[in-house]
Amino acid sequence: MFRPRRNLRGSGSSLERDSPFGCPVNKSATRGRSARRAVAITLVSALLAVASIIFSPAQTAAPSSSSGLGPAYDAAHEVTITGTVDQVVTQHAVGSPAGMHLLVASSQGVVDAHLGPFLSEQTKSALEKGAPVRMLGAMLSLHGKDYLLVRQLTVGGRTVILRSPHGLLVHERVPGEQRPARARKEKPATTEGGL
Repeated sequence: MFRPRRNLRGSGSSLERDSPFGCPVNKSATRGRSARRAVAITLVSALLAVASIIFSPAQTAAPSSSSGLGPAYDAAHEVTITGTVDQVVTQHAVGSPAGMHLLVASSQGVVDAHLGPFLSEQTKSALEKGAPVRMLGAMLSLHGKDYLLVRQLTVGGRTVILRSPHGLLVHERVPGEQRPARARKEKPATTEGGL
């Protein structure tokens, strides 16, 4: 004779449904297998992504610094160039380092000096055609063109630091100018005399 299947749903057991073969199935065990399968798929995907990065062919487009944040800076071969500003270039040209450039007439010819994007308004206003400048930096050849990555710029009687000693661009600090709110740390209020 034919017997109807038992439904154990209301019995408080972890057996909640019947399998197609007529025997009860433990739903929590099924959930555990599904979770393990999802974790395994995620791990395999992550390993494949890492492997594709590690074993991908090397890129030869442009040199980069050790941190991957921009063009390589050769601190061991820094040079000092003096001259006069011939042109201030604010529009980015494809293939050149992003940020402001100066074309400087010097004894070595016209030098394309990369200043970066973090100049103060005070420094920008001092950079006009014919202004004498002194620049300390390292040369970089990129896409067949030479650039001076300026680390220190002297213009209008002021010396401005544009890069760290390792060549990373830094924000120019102007005395009396407030830093952006995200860069400032609030100091707790203190009273004189103490508590």
